[in-house]
Amino acid sequence: MEVISIERSTYEELLTSFNSFVTKMKEMTSRGNDKRLGDWLDNQDVCQMLNISPRTLQTL
Repeated sequence: MEVISIERSTYEELLTSFNSFVTKMKEMTSRGNDKRLGDWLDNQDVCQMLNISPRTLQTL
């Protein structure tokens, strides 16, 4: 087993960054839970809104 030693300030900075990342991920997942199936668009709606063909949508 290999042991790696780092300074306390470096460890605390890493821990702070990780906690910030976890907080942002929790915010993103909570926003995703607010979506209802009725809010989603089907392929036909997207094609009409973008004025493109279904094949172009598939390519995109």
